[in-house]
Amino acid sequence: MPEKETIERAREDAREGKSPSTQAGEFVREEMHHVREGKHGAASAKQAIAIGLSKARRSSVKLQAPRRGKASARTTQQANRDYQGERAIRVASPLPLALAQLAEL
Repeated sequence: MPEKETIERAREDAREGKSPSTQAGEFVREEMHHVREGKHGAASAKQAIAIGLSKARRSSVKLQAPRRGKASARTTQQANRDYQGERAIRVASPLPLALAQLAEL
């Protein structure tokens, strides 16, 4: 979860009409800072950048998915989903609910 300050800086950039890549830069900056602090074990700067861009997409920065060949198909698909704001809402399956009702009888 991105820090509140980072989200606020990105929103400020959006209000000022700056490009999505500038807005996403705030999230990348935060991740680079986390790597330097040793908060998580990203092996390289490239990983930290990828994590930052992913967080930006999930925080509603309209950042395009990576181009074909730059990332795996799974990563591209997830980035497209995040870009479109279609995060899957998991709904409880009706089967466990039905079984619970049968158990009460």
